[in-house]
Amino acid sequence: MGPVRLEAITWERLGDQLADRLLDLKPDDGSPWPRVAFDGAPAARPGDLAHRVSEALRIRGRSSLVVGAEGFLRPASLRFEYGHRDVEAYYDGWLDTGALWREVFGPLEPGGDGRVLPDLWDPATDRATRSPYAQLPPSGVLLMHGPLLLRHWFPFDLSVHLLLSPGALRRRTPEAEHWTLPAFERYETEVDPAATADVLVRADDPRHPAWKPLFT
Repeated sequence: MGPVRLEAITWERLGDQLADRLLDLKPDDGSPWPRVAFDGAPAARPGDLAHRVSEALRIRGRSSLVVGAEGFLRPASLRFEYGHRDVEAYYDGWLDTGALWREVFGPLEPGGDGRVLPDLWDPATDRATRSPYAQLPPSGVLLMHGPLLLRHWFPFDLSVHLLLSPGALRRRTPEAEHWTLPAFERYETEVDPAATADVLVRADDPRHPAWKPLFT
């Protein structure tokens, strides 16, 4: 990706401006439920922005549902089949994409019932969460957050990528998780999320983000 001019903004204003944009978002496939990605490494905290936008939507009278990809990881026996620090498995095999299609994206397709499972598996206990289904009303917005989301063919109607420089990513990633960093290097090379996302947010400074509103 070449040089991009970014504008300084506060997290509060960013959440408000994204919420305002989502009020007019119409899915191209005719679904009544807009689907939005907040893509970023765990160190970038994409879930924080997703929840901020959800609150801004609530104030504007629009329903939303925040879904974290970490609630759809595969069981430990599958994630760690090739060891606890296998980068290829982390990149290709940790996320249960089949469950996401079945429990989240499928119900939000045109003709779906809007009945979404907010999470399926707790990676800390390695057990099913048994969470109840959530009913997303027509025009309600799905706000999904997590890492490496844009490498899958999920039907997002708008994508936000939270970018960290390599140095910031290393500093803000716990040392015990540094083994995952090559996966994000591969993601940058193969997917180039900073160029493919609709909205780019540089999150090196957790207090003062900068962004490029790529949507019109």
